[in-house]
Amino acid sequence: MNGRTWKYFLGMGLLAGLALAGLSATQSLGRVHAAAQPQGGNAAAHETTSTDQTDLAVTVYNSNVALVRDTRDVSLPTGDFQLRFMDIAATVNPATVHIRSLADPEKLNVLEQDYEYDLLDANKMLEKFVGREVTILRMVGVKDGVTQWEEVKATLLANNNGAPVWKIGDTIVTGMSSGSYRFTSLPDNLYSRPTLVWMLNNTGARRQKIEASYLANGISWNADYVMTVTREENSADLDGWVTLVNGTGTAFHNAKLQLVAGELNRVAVGGATGRTMNMEALAPLAAPAMTQESFSEYHLYTLNRRTTIFDKESKQVSLLRASSFPVQKHFVVNGQSYYYRSAMTPGAPLKDPVMVYYKFKNEEKTGLGMPLPAGIVRVYQADSHGGILFIGEDRITHTPKDEALSIHIGNAFDIVATHKQTDYKTLGSRTYEMEYEVTLRNHKEGPVTIEVNEPIGGDWEMISTTFPAKKTGAFAAQFNIPVAKDGTAVLKYRVRVRY
Repeated sequence: MNGRTWKYFLGMGLLAGLALAGLSATQSLGRVHAAAQPQGGNAAAHETTSTDQTDLAVTVYNSNVALVRDTRDVSLPTGDFQLRFMDIAATVNPATVHIRSLADPEKLNVLEQDYEYDLLDANKMLEKFVGREVTILRMVGVKDGVTQWEEVKATLLANNNGAPVWKIGDTIVTGMSSGSYRFTSLPDNLYSRPTLVWMLNNTGARRQKIEASYLANGISWNADYVMTVTREENSADLDGWVTLVNGTGTAFHNAKLQLVAGELNRVAVGGATGRTMNMEALAPLAAPAMTQESFSEYHLYTLNRRTTIFDKESKQVSLLRASSFPVQKHFVVNGQSYYYRSAMTPGAPLKDPVMVYYKFKNEEKTGLGMPLPAGIVRVYQADSHGGILFIGEDRITHTPKDEALSIHIGNAFDIVATHKQTDYKTLGSRTYEMEYEVTLRNHKEGPVTIEVNEPIGGDWEMISTTFPAKKTGAFAAQFNIPVAKDGTAVLKYRVRVRY
């Protein structure tokens, strides 16, 4: 291994070590150096900014991280030189940075890699000029309504806790107010914005296309859905949106945008509020802006056009649109397991909530079929006057195609369910016989069918029942009870249980 290759691997090892130690790019450590300067003195520094950019791709994962691939057309000297790669994300993870030449990768070699984030501000300028002369512009009075200023040459002796100590002539001065400071130069190790610095060796062409890639934190996305149910409650429309929040400290202009959905495993190494909500593709007849494909064990969603994501912006783009797919409304009552552990307290029956769900299947033949990223589904319905009202919301997990979804929107107002234990007997050691009565009252304007789930537990046997029972699990029974308009239905069943 030659000396140049050894320096490169030494640098990358140090950067990885810093990342594993939990050193964030936003901590005030000053400069992160991968290696010392090469022998023979400093090479000439060259800069590249976003004006050289020919392509930009941002792939955002739903785990607060993004892969940025920044391609630029730059002029490079031959031999050893320093390249300052500017206009990058402030939240870059330096251990993940990679640079390569797309034109001639074998002839552009990395000798060193630095990440500079000791950013320029007035107080840091003072700190860098300790022991040096600074010009102070201070007000000396007002004459004929005009403020009078004077320039004073002073040597900055110290700047501890933001309180500068000056030497003016033979006098030491503290607490001196000033209008402004004038510096003779900009310190070499202060940068106006985060910068990647490479020491490179080029034996190829002077004009090259290079790509820098890195992972950056502080950018995330999530899916949101708007489901509009018809007045008849037998069909619905679904609009899916991607909400992207950029808190990386930089804007991504004219970028290819991809989103990855899935449970990405990341090693722990010891979201931002938006300035705007940029709603795109809001036209009622606009086609979905994204296509999807399987990618490893994830799903990849690609925006079919380029977009700009500003720093501290929350942007929404259309993910999918489906119309008039069938839905079913379900009413569900779930009994409580403690009903079956002992004799119930006598008195008034226990009242259970009647939960309301809309159920549908994510299948292509109904106009759906796209794998749905996890997110919140907000449900709306038209009222009798034609207005659209919000009726509830639920969170879904990642849902592949051809899987069923149940959206819980709330509890029924006009349906009442009560449980009552009507008999309880001990038959022997850990064996009991119990009888229950579930009363369902329907005050709605039409008939309903209510699903009643009873978590009986233990080793149970149904002795008698007024409605058919279905064993839906080792410890559970399910009944489907029709209830007429303004009617009452009573489920009575007797069960023998051994615990």
